[in-house]
Amino acid sequence: MRNMRHLSGNSRLAYLLLTLATLFWAGNAFVGRALHTDVPPVTFAFWRWALASCFLLSFTWRRLRADLAVLLVAWPIVLLLAILGVSCFATLLYIAAQTTTATNIALIQTAMPALIVLFGLVLFGERSSPRGVLGVTLSMLGAAVIVLHGNPMSLAQRHVVPGDAWMLLAVFLYALYSVLLRKRPAVHPLSLLTAIIVVGTLVLLPLYVWEATTQGVPQLSATLAAGTLYVAVFPSILSFLFWNRGVEIIGASRAGLFICLVPVFASAMAIAFLHEHLHVYHLVGLALIVGGFILFNHPGRAMDT
Repeated sequence: MRNMRHLSGNSRLAYLLLTLATLFWAGNAFVGRALHTDVPPVTFAFWRWALASCFLLSFTWRRLRADLAVLLVAWPIVLLLAILGVSCFATLLYIAAQTTTATNIALIQTAMPALIVLFGLVLFGERSSPRGVLGVTLSMLGAAVIVLHGNPMSLAQRHVVPGDAWMLLAVFLYALYSVLLRKRPAVHPLSLLTAIIVVGTLVLLPLYVWEATTQGVPQLSATLAAGTLYVAVFPSILSFLFWNRGVEIIGASRAGLFICLVPVFASAMAIAFLHEHLHVYHLVGLALIVGGFILFNHPGRAMDT
């Protein structure tokens, strides 16, 4: 009985951590959209990761120093992961926020698990059952419904919102990053996270200088400072730590379903504070994505070997 209570307590902790992780990720989409007129996208991404680097280095530098030799040997994959997961994803998300809604940004992200499966198949030959293929197809269809705003003729008529296309590219690249993590060097996770964020920040530095030179430096305000601090700490560091711990407790498949909370939280914030509207195509797209994800992760699914 004591073990049952212990397991139940662990599960409750995992649910709390996973919920907070998705809430913080949803907040990133909300803040990016809320501040899109206050700060250029590269500048926002650069300062997000620069601050995150400082926070991480303050308590991970000893681990990083111990793993530095291994990280230097594996510099090509570290650099690639930094470009895809840090430099590209955040910057493209904030570029997307210039022209699309926080709701769309969050909804399009829910197609990421399907893209991860697709890249696993293409790059590493991971085969799935027909049920898994159908699940991936449904999820991709759901993302297409959202990007096309429920109108298949949008693409032919060039009515696709640029921000939706940028966000789809961001999700595409982050899915590639997620699959390539299997090639990561054998170091402590915090060392790898710190290295990736620091390198990704350095990659953004010349782009930041260019943007500041051409567009000027944004005027610092309390709102901008608070928003930058939020994205540097909560979605950049705490979500990572909370998500990993939740996955460790209940497993990746069960944890993955919590991704569906991101658009729920983001939509609620956007509707309440940014006066965005939820449309039928949002609900249809989300239903297809969630249905596909559940189908792929159904207990009856078996990976082919």
